[in-house]
Amino acid sequence: MIVGVPKEIKKDEYRVALLPVGAELLKRDGHTVLFEKDAGLNSGFADQAYASAGATIVETAEEIYARAETVVKVKEPQPEEIARLREGQIVFCYFHFAASRELTIGCLERGITAVAYETLEDAEGRLPLLTPMSEIAGRMSIQEGAKSLERPAGGRGVLLGGVPGVAPADVLILGGGIVGANAARMAAGLGADVTIMDINLDRLRYLSDMMPANVNTIFCDPHTVHDYAPRADLVIGAVLIPGGRTPVLIPRTLVSKMKPGSVIVDVCIDQGGCTETSRPTTHSDPTYLVDGVVHYGVTNIPGAVSRTSSVALCNATLPYVRQLARLGVDAFAATDPGHAAAINMQNHKLTNEAVAHVFPDLGDQAISEGN
Repeated sequence: MIVGVPKEIKKDEYRVALLPVGAELLKRDGHTVLFEKDAGLNSGFADQAYASAGATIVETAEEIYARAETVVKVKEPQPEEIARLREGQIVFCYFHFAASRELTIGCLERGITAVAYETLEDAEGRLPLLTPMSEIAGRMSIQEGAKSLERPAGGRGVLLGGVPGVAPADVLILGGGIVGANAARMAAGLGADVTIMDINLDRLRYLSDMMPANVNTIFCDPHTVHDYAPRADLVIGAVLIPGGRTPVLIPRTLVSKMKPGSVIVDVCIDQGGCTETSRPTTHSDPTYLVDGVVHYGVTNIPGAVSRTSSVALCNATLPYVRQLARLGVDAFAATDPGHAAAINMQNHKLTNEAVAHVFPDLGDQAISEGN
């Protein structure tokens, strides 16, 4: 198979989808690897490392999309990339279709097979390709939130951990999954008073046992959210519905009751966001104000730490990239229901149930059983 790796062109995206060792192993497996010039540079990997590993360095993205049978990326195709996609071409990356009708329609029209990192499941029903980026995003959400709380950034001028004689900040985390747990550890380590909310009591029991004493667990319902959000200095949105649209937990009316200069970091913005006032932003322009509340809505938070993120991502994705290249998409999906869950669209049809339910009007497109 011909595997192509283009340079990421989403604004402020610096990650790369394949490390030199990945190129070497794919080449050893008998595949051809096309690597766009300078695609790894922003993550600290030079073209020479890929060439030495057996990849063919090509000058343009056009050549990647024209020749590759499988395109391996980090983030969803941008409009100019969608225009280059070919009928039947396999694209393996983070899509997050639920957050963008335009992206979904564009990819459907091009007839690609969309294999999504974020919905691939392992034998235990976990999301192994989403986990490493969720770990990074959770940890970064606290450092970005702490920065946004500083007065020059528009925040309240609050130090997360306080100092002797001055109370620490109150941090509210909505969602106790991978993002939420990592955010809680970081915030607790800085000395903040942390509250995690979730609807899964077993998860809350687990978090209560393993978190430090300055982390409290609270069952999440509309009343508790309305009670705790106005007290918080920093709110982290860490809710996940795999493949689906994130539910809105903080309506605009509640935002207006929050402290002036408080901060919302909506990590789930790439699935639509859990705050009604959230909208996508970029690393170069990360925040905006609504009712005096600072909103941080960067859709690719891990992209800022591209070296760490690229290594963590490729450690997780490479076994699946090799398997997909070896088997082809149909056999790949047939090997495991978790693999099938990664197929979000094929032959102009939505094939992942959660994604299809976000856009019911996009057709009576049949949803394959188990796919």
